[in-house]
Amino acid sequence: MELAMKDKVAIVTGGSSGIGQATALEFATQGAQVVVAARREAQGVETVEQIETLGGQGTFVKTDVTQALEIERLVQQTLETYGRLDYACNNAGFGKTVPLLERTESEWDSEIDVNLKAVWLCMKYQIPAMQQTGGGSILNMASMGGGVIGVPELSSYNAAKSGVVGLTRSAALEFAQKNIRINCISPGLIATDILSNVSPETVNAMVASIPMQRAGEATEIAKAVVWLCSENASYVTGQNLVIDGGFTVQ
Repeated sequence: MELAMKDKVAIVTGGSSGIGQATALEFATQGAQVVVAARREAQGVETVEQIETLGGQGTFVKTDVTQALEIERLVQQTLETYGRLDYACNNAGFGKTVPLLERTESEWDSEIDVNLKAVWLCMKYQIPAMQQTGGGSILNMASMGGGVIGVPELSSYNAAKSGVVGLTRSAALEFAQKNIRINCISPGLIATDILSNVSPETVNAMVASIPMQRAGEATEIAKAVVWLCSENASYVTGQNLVIDGGFTVQ
């Protein structure tokens, strides 16, 4: 499906691997110029190299999304390089399983900062940049865990991702009449590098609970991200799209 993104510009945070990398490549496939933001420089540069192999244009900006000055610099560098900002996928995030009563304050703060505060910071700087050229579209990455259901021992991650859904809805209403659409996606079990930290037995048990009997692919999330950002989804805002192989409809 052609999504008419030629000469458009996208920022993807957490673009060095997994869903973020797949999203950056999908934006490039659809013709957008892509700014890849991540803390891991080597992997981020590799994503840009893959974009260029596809015939696209990309730039890597080393970014800690929990730092306002770095987000401001990311957006400013995007404008200086490409002259505009049309789309953003605020994808950077992480979660660590720790029993609720054993979780430290620093662990709590770290996960809230990366998974929730960073989304707010990104929008704070992305939206004014989009307004300079008449509007844009933002996709915030939530999660089935928190965005839809609870998961034991992921308290701060679940809290943050629930917050992303609420933040997305609030921001979408605030900018609905200003030509800026804001949505989020809650992925279920996705086959990314993070699964390498989970035992095969646990992964198999998780897959067995999914009606489609498989984990999703990062590219399946990426295609949904890019569609929601495109004009093909021009009447969609404030939504949380759950992509989980049918798990939450059981």
